[in-house]
Amino acid sequence: MQEPRLIKKYPNRRLYDTKTSTYITLNDVKALVVASESFKVQDAKSGDDLTRSILLQIIIEEETAGAPLFTTELLTQMIRFHGRSMQGMLGKYLETNMKSFSDFHQQLEAQSHLLYGENSNQVQNDLWTQFMNFQGPAMQTMMATFMDQSKKMLDQMQDQLKNQTINMFSGIQIPEPAGEGTKRPDKTEE
Repeated sequence: MQEPRLIKKYPNRRLYDTKTSTYITLNDVKALVVASESFKVQDAKSGDDLTRSILLQIIIEEETAGAPLFTTELLTQMIRFHGRSMQGMLGKYLETNMKSFSDFHQQLEAQSHLLYGENSNQVQNDLWTQFMNFQGPAMQTMMATFMDQSKKMLDQMQDQLKNQTINMFSGIQIPEPAGEGTKRPDKTEE
């Protein structure tokens, strides 16, 4: 397997492609992504991997340049997942679904080109529209079911933890603080 193409980022924010020995732009990096060429962006001084931040910059430029891919609601939800226990799961879920989506798109493209030749682009667009009209509601239903099941499972886990905690501490007598004459309810009063 070949080493990824190395692009160095200098303090002046310029990107240097070590393969071609030239300075390149974010559009050039985008072209590498579109061409499925493996690359790595590295800070020229520290050697830190900056690939993710460069890819995010490309996404930001694409989102502001035309019809955005991400809705405000989707971006809001993604921000809410950062720093929470489900963050890793969401990232893996999105990655897996993007891979499936991409694989399906490539298969559809290859099959429509075989069947329709030069007219495959129009036919492919029609087939893609039909697929998305079906897929959207199906994905919503699947995600709603997943979220309902996850909520039920979380509720059950909380109930189990609560019951285990009560059982664990039920035999321990806790003395009342000095000076307080309030009576603690015993189990029969609860």
